[in-house]
Amino acid sequence: MPATTDRYETAIARYFEAWNALDQETLTKAVAAAWAADGTYTDPLADVTGHERIAAVIAAAHEQFPGFAFRPAGAVDGHHDTARFSWELVNEADGSAPVAGFDVITLDEQGRIRSVLGFLDRVPAGA
Repeated sequence: MPATTDRYETAIARYFEAWNALDQETLTKAVAAAWAADGTYTDPLADVTGHERIAAVIAAAHEQFPGFAFRPAGAVDGHHDTARFSWELVNEADGSAPVAGFDVITLDEQGRIRSVLGFLDRVPAGA
């Protein structure tokens, strides 16, 4: 079981590296490291496939919430090629977290993300 847990933890760490990349070069590399080439990202606001479009969704989130970082909120739970985890979008200036949710990912044989299904639990009005 620990090898499987490490696989999930590694995939989630890469996922957060991508979501917290601030410049285009770092973001491009982080998305390529985290997702399979034909990987997908789906949440209530986006449904995209491929590295370029996933990077665009991440960049748009940073434009909407400058000065915020994505942080895990709790432990990763998984089985087979699927894992789930909670996250928060944290204001680095004051520590508030106006946005929170949880994601379910599936991994390919190399441990890269094949798909993300995201759910938003807390969203500020007008966001």
